[in-house]
Amino acid sequence: MSEKDRFLPGEGKKLGILGVPLGFGAGTKGSELGVTAMRLSLAQGKQLTEHIQDLGYDLKDFGDVEIVKPDYIASDNENPKYLSEMVESSRRIMDGVRSILEDGRIPLILGGDHSIAIGSFSGISSYFNSQDQEIGLIWFDAHADINTNETSPSGNIHGMPLAALLGRGTESLTHIGDFSPKLNTNYFAHIGARDLDIGEKRLIHDLGLRDNFFTMADVDRRGMNACIKDAIDIASKAPGGFAVTFDVDMIDPRFAPGSGTLVRGGTTYREAHVALETIAESGKLRSLEIVEVNPMLDKSNITVELAIELILSALGKTIL
Repeated sequence: MSEKDRFLPGEGKKLGILGVPLGFGAGTKGSELGVTAMRLSLAQGKQLTEHIQDLGYDLKDFGDVEIVKPDYIASDNENPKYLSEMVESSRRIMDGVRSILEDGRIPLILGGDHSIAIGSFSGISSYFNSQDQEIGLIWFDAHADINTNETSPSGNIHGMPLAALLGRGTESLTHIGDFSPKLNTNYFAHIGARDLDIGEKRLIHDLGLRDNFFTMADVDRRGMNACIKDAIDIASKAPGGFAVTFDVDMIDPRFAPGSGTLVRGGTTYREAHVALETIAESGKLRSLEIVEVNPMLDKSNITVELAIELILSALGKTIL
């Protein structure tokens, strides 16, 4: 690595920011506000865009996706909740992400709850399919997000995006963009799971995905460094590289209290950074998404600032 590459890791690279202020996929309000919070908050005295430009990236902001918001409150027995609004919003998200890739840029997607991954990865998969390439995916999350309408105890779609991308669940969600599945399980890895529903556990084992999941028990036993390297090895087998979707609830609530589905026993601040720094070093990152930042639940803005710092680690920022 040259000195220039070390200090300006984005030199010669193009990046596009896309906001996805969608929060109705979750049961708790507020994640839709995470987009603006990450855009405008200061971390070490600078906004996110300034930090990215300091890394040498050619940066373009594509604004926010226009979300179709429900004008009603879903009933308790509606499953999935807000389906028609989610389907149309996902199509718009897909188109927005694909347009960034077609412009030769790495998408940086700011969420929003994790249901946005249905649309965002559909756009990524669609683009790479058009280039006759498959794309991998590394999913950071305390939850598996692999429920379907048949297994979900809540009906909230933010617990279903992985299932939808794998072609499981409600057809209108699985066939966003008129193709399914979006993801080859040979190129998929999940890190940080510690709160799974029984239906999710069954589906993971039925699909033969146990070895693709690096749970918090695995991280405890083996260490984050070993787990992330194995995850990268899996996702890097995809000819097109891999995307990353990062739910901040993967991190322990002590370090990231501003999320709607907190679970004790997550990764530390440094473990999260090590994971994303290692991803940056791989050179295979093709898209980055960060979700479930909820400013309404945050304390002293520390989760929002952490999200900014994690983005920069994934884009190549290092201590030295």
